[in-house]
Amino acid sequence: MRIASIETIIVDLPTRRPHHLAMATINSQGRVLARIRDENGNEGIGEAPVIPHYGAETVEGIKLLIDDYLGPSVIGQNPAALEAILLTMDDIVKDNAYAKGVVEMSCVDLTARSFGVSAAALFGGAVRERIPTLWVLGTGDAEKDIAEAEEKMAAGLYKLFLVKIGKGDPRDDVARAAAVKQALGDRARVHVDINQSWNETTAVWSIERLQDAGIAVIEQPLPRADIEGMRRLSERFAVPIMADEAVDTIDSAMAFARNRAAAAFSLKVVKHGGLLRTRKVATIAEAAGLSLFGGTMLESSIGTAASAQLFSTISRLDWGCQLFAPELFSDSLTVEQLVYQDFHLVVPSGPGFGMTIDPDKLAFYRRDGGRYRRAM
Repeated sequence: MRIASIETIIVDLPTRRPHHLAMATINSQGRVLARIRDENGNEGIGEAPVIPHYGAETVEGIKLLIDDYLGPSVIGQNPAALEAILLTMDDIVKDNAYAKGVVEMSCVDLTARSFGVSAAALFGGAVRERIPTLWVLGTGDAEKDIAEAEEKMAAGLYKLFLVKIGKGDPRDDVARAAAVKQALGDRARVHVDINQSWNETTAVWSIERLQDAGIAVIEQPLPRADIEGMRRLSERFAVPIMADEAVDTIDSAMAFARNRAAAAFSLKVVKHGGLLRTRKVATIAEAAGLSLFGGTMLESSIGTAASAQLFSTISRLDWGCQLFAPELFSDSLTVEQLVYQDFHLVVPSGPGFGMTIDPDKLAFYRRDGGRYRRAM
């Protein structure tokens, strides 16, 4: 089995409602799909979504890098040789985890499909068939957040929630998160995500109040470079401090684990540069006694299924996963749909990621010639 071709396509998907983060408001999100084929025409698919201002890569840059550099470098290689493929791409260009990750992801899907197994089987096998799933409350309004959470709980879909804060006045943000937790009480667990928006003084003031309000986890309160500040917050507070943007590479995971600069890591397959490197970051956390959370870059059903396959192999996923995005988008790119029930995401059974691209949806949402016009 050898890689014969790689095709990349930029696709935009609309959201059901504006999704507010500290760094952006998302009404429509772009992603790069990679379709990798072997000499017999068998196909594997991968996805690299981009959250505006979260990282350094863009969909246009990812596509160009794969088309002109990374793709040609791996043509002729065995897609099952994931480490060799990653090393080949590392020799071509440094960093660029999203671009490398989507190539590797499509190799995983192709390999698992060729073997007739789920992608989880390539990483030690699944230890769970369902993953507790968290819904992100990103309306920016406490009453709307509470109403949305109540609706999700009543439907039996979610009882873990994350409130996106950090964009506004810290006093207002803290009050909004506290109001959500007070309204939901012991029926739900509530996290907050600041997306690097506070300095240490603001973080100390805010976390004291969030901890008193019953918030379960504080995600990435400080800028990614401030590892010492994250360490001090982790030492100061009983509520776990989770690292997200700050832990992207294996080296940064080692630094955070060595310095006890966080109590938990948020894993994201695209952020870490593929499934294999995500599993290595998880292993570092496991060895250091840190808890883990399955994060999201707002993947469609393709990337969400890939993430779910990998997360299903992690023995302790203490905080569940954040793989809610297919329900945030107003449409899907795949024939198969993910199943959310009884407050869990059902891990697709495969083969590969268990997802097949819907050609009509791809034709509609692709940026080059599709009929959909994204919201700017």
